[in-house]
Amino acid sequence: MAWVFNNERSIYAQLVEQIQNRIMTGIYQPGSRLASVRELAGEAEVNPNTMQKALTELERAGLVHAIRTRGRFVTEDQSMIENLKKESALQIIDEFREKMKALGYNDDAVIQLLNETKKENK
Repeated sequence: MAWVFNNERSIYAQLVEQIQNRIMTGIYQPGSRLASVRELAGEAEVNPNTMQKALTELERAGLVHAIRTRGRFVTEDQSMIENLKKESALQIIDEFREKMKALGYNDDAVIQLLNETKKENK
């Protein structure tokens, strides 16, 4: 999975989100060892200090933990990962609903559109 950044937000915040996303989607498996800061920074083409800051934030959140001399590891707490996944999904749903409301659709109309789209894609 490629690292993709935009200029509208800080690289640090985008790194945090992208690493969280990789944990939620299983690219970084629970309990797996992450590459070193330098390796991750090189892969993402960012400053190692920026990557370090993002990883420190993920440690504070409990998604990543460091074991001295061994590196950083993804949490094994599956419920924490599932909660993060659900929070992310709810945020996406809220954003979607707001955009649909701006187009003039209420929740019932959105559900109807989703059901129609679901039938068409079967």
